[in-house]
Amino acid sequence: MKHQFWFCIALFSLLLSSCITNKDIVYLQDKGTIANDSLQIKELSKPYRVQVNDILSINVKALDEELVSIFNPVGATGVNAAQQGQSSLYFNGFTVDLHGNIKFPILGEINVLGFTIKEIEEKVKTELLNQYFKETAEIFVTVKLAGLRYTVTGEVGGTGVYTLYQDRVNIIEALANAGDIKTTGDRTDVLVIRQYPDSQKIHHIDLTDVAAMKSPYYFIQPNDMILVKPLKRKAIGAGETASQTITTVASIFSVLVSTYFLTRNL
Repeated sequence: MKHQFWFCIALFSLLLSSCITNKDIVYLQDKGTIANDSLQIKELSKPYRVQVNDILSINVKALDEELVSIFNPVGATGVNAAQQGQSSLYFNGFTVDLHGNIKFPILGEINVLGFTIKEIEEKVKTELLNQYFKETAEIFVTVKLAGLRYTVTGEVGGTGVYTLYQDRVNIIEALANAGDIKTTGDRTDVLVIRQYPDSQKIHHIDLTDVAAMKSPYYFIQPNDMILVKPLKRKAIGAGETASQTITTVASIFSVLVSTYFLTRNL
C-alpha cells in the first residue's frame, strides 16, 4: 500500500511537470512586461539595408517607354516576376556581389551595400540623369527586394526555404507560412540567425510574450534562418497531454512490474 501511495505521488508530479499547458503554446501573452494597460505597442521596424547576395528588382519608367526598355528585361520586375517564380528573379534581377555592387545596363557597377531601398532608388535615378537622360524625360525608378527569402527548421509543420513577395513580414507570419510551430516546439526561445556585413549572429526571441513585438527581430529580414527548438518535455519522451503521459507512465510501470515478477520467479 505504501509503495502504491508513493507511486501515485510520483505519477502526479510527473503529470504536473510534463504536460504542455496554454502558457507554452499561446503567442503574445501579457506577462507584465508592458507597462501600458492597453497594450498599444509600437513595433520596431527599421528600413532594411541591402546585404551581399540580395537580389534587387529595378524598374525604370519614363514618358517614352522605348527609351527605358533596355533597363527593364521582360519578366524581370513586378507581378510578372512573382508569377514566374524565384528562378526568373534570379536570372533577371540584379544580384549584389561580394563587393556590394550590382551591374546595371549602361551605368555599369553601382555600389548598393548598406543602402536602403529608397536610397538605391535615388542613387539609380541620379546616375541615369547624369549619364543618360535629361530632366525632361521625367523618369521614375522603383526598387524592390526580389522576394523576402528565409529558412525555417526545427519543430515546425514544414521545414524549408520560403520566399514571400511582401515588404514586411513578422516572425509569426513567417512561421505560419511554414506550418506554424508544433505543440512540442519551444516558443519561449526561438532562434533567429541573421546575416550582417561581417558575420552572422544568433538572436533569441520569446514569442509567448507580447513584448516580442518590440524586439528588433520581430520583423524578419532576407536570408534570416529561424530555428525552433523542441520543449524539454519532448526530449524526455513525455506526452503532450495528461492522457498521453498517463499512458506512457502506465506502459513503463507495466514493463517494470512484469520484469520484476519474471526475475523473482527465476
